[in-house]
Amino acid sequence: MTGPRWLAPLAVLGGLLVLLPLVGLASRVPWEDFWSLVASDASLTALGLSLRTAAVATALVVALGVPLGFALHRLRGPVRGLVRAVVLAPLVLPPVVGGLALLYAFGRRGLLGEELGGAIAFSTVAVVIAQTFVAMPFMVVSVESALDARSGRHEAMAATLGASRTRTLLAVTLPALGPALATGAVLAFARALGEFGATLTFAGSLAGVTRTAPLEIYLARETDPAAAAALSLVLVAVAIAVVALAYRPLRGAR
Repeated sequence: MTGPRWLAPLAVLGGLLVLLPLVGLASRVPWEDFWSLVASDASLTALGLSLRTAAVATALVVALGVPLGFALHRLRGPVRGLVRAVVLAPLVLPPVVGGLALLYAFGRRGLLGEELGGAIAFSTVAVVIAQTFVAMPFMVVSVESALDARSGRHEAMAATLGASRTRTLLAVTLPALGPALATGAVLAFARALGEFGATLTFAGSLAGVTRTAPLEIYLARETDPAAAAALSLVLVAVAIAVVALAYRPLRGAR
């Protein structure tokens, strides 16, 4: 399907708005020193911490977001809209607001601070919680949308054959949701990897403990702009690869 010709220049402007900042970033990288910049101790430590915590956060997103997506799918009426709005709020919350909310819930003086001994805030666990908090909606949306698109006929057939709900879930529903689960997990990983504001507010910036790659970039931009640009370009490459991977299952499903 083709649109009117006047859409073309607007599409070009939109593409340039995305492309030019990336080109500007690449132009600031001293390419002859690229590998030495991204392989510095500070960069490798921050990038390694980001990858580890994002992987753990993604596992939590799958473990918690899939059941939450099922629960949201089963709700009906205005309640479903209200619950969905609350669950998806981290998508639109200012990062510092999300970080403060986490701090007031799990911090030393938060709702659960005394029960948890105040040991969560400003720790690596806090990084994982912050990443999970902001990434969870991607999985919930993917699961809910995929379930809404299903008729439930195969699940009904499995039930008539005597399959339990658990077996139907594992043998019928989850395999059918494979592309949606893969997309949600990959997008959640990308969001967790790039998380900055909530992490800084809730976990702080302790080298080797809570200082993830985005935080390292933020600190390096004042003292070593070249290193900040090089590490930023690494995250850009990871983000592009992750998005391409996320939408590959959808193309295969079609």
